[in-house]
Amino acid sequence: MRNGTRWSDCGCDSCVEWMKNADDPKLHVVVQEPQTERASWVGSKEREAENVIFLHGFLSSSSFWTETVFPNLSESAKQNCRLFAVDLLGFGRSPKPRDCFYTLKDHLEMIEYSVIGPYQLNSFHLVAHSMGCIIALALAAKHSKSVKSITLIAPPYFSSLREDASMVALERLAAKRLWPPLLFGSSFMSWYEHLGRCVCFIICRNHKMWESLLKFITRRRNLHFTFIDLTRHTHHSAWHTMHNVICGGAKLADKYLETLRLAQVKINVIQGTRDQVVPIECSINIQKQVQEAEIDKIANANHGSVVLGREKDFTRDLERIWSSVADLH
Repeated sequence: MRNGTRWSDCGCDSCVEWMKNADDPKLHVVVQEPQTERASWVGSKEREAENVIFLHGFLSSSSFWTETVFPNLSESAKQNCRLFAVDLLGFGRSPKPRDCFYTLKDHLEMIEYSVIGPYQLNSFHLVAHSMGCIIALALAAKHSKSVKSITLIAPPYFSSLREDASMVALERLAAKRLWPPLLFGSSFMSWYEHLGRCVCFIICRNHKMWESLLKFITRRRNLHFTFIDLTRHTHHSAWHTMHNVICGGAKLADKYLETLRLAQVKINVIQGTRDQVVPIECSINIQKQVQEAEIDKIANANHGSVVLGREKDFTRDLERIWSSVADLH
């Protein structure tokens, strides 16, 4: 991958930090090690710590997990789990190469190169939100013998049995609507490439200025991480990821689920009943494809509040999943 930014990309320290190691670029990964090298889950025999890889959604970053799950872990989970929150390729502080097309293969290879390989993960759990669910399914299918569980939060899953699965995904997830704002932004960036580039040039390239202005207006020293994450990408990385991962992955989703079903990987799905970005039918369809999958519908939660605002409850749900799988091994 060729390094360097485009003329329209931001050149601030946080956006080009990955270029400091231009000869060997890796994803930005936040690692939280267990408090002890070997620990035992409460009520079970001593065992190695559980590895958990977290993948964020579209226009987000590892902060989605480090600001929600990481601070709310129970003491036993802190001792038993090694957590990896990843900034996906093209987002957050990870590399944003200008000649990359951000395909599923590109994302998988960078996760393997930056996390699975260096940390020698022979077994791990996966937790993913929204767009990250597609990458998680592909990663889990590729490493089906190593994945112990996969938790999908608001997965944009559309059956690939239809020949136009990619177009269905695009039309459902990036519908040309003015509300809600996230859906409007997705549709604008997906359908109107050149206009989207103009918006990215104005907002993303100058995000430092907008952040300073918002801090002045709100009189807050620190802005919420969700606002910061919205600008930590390039139009090139966002546009290609939208089309090549979310839409392109729709054609392969059924195959990934079938691989996981045969490998008997534990699949858990969590989604809010008021999700306006990803239709609730997506979660229901996963259970139709894999009957053993467990679906947890969170009443009155939307695409973001399925995690945000209920961080402690969400973290406890994750811990129960990891613990139940660990007790089987």
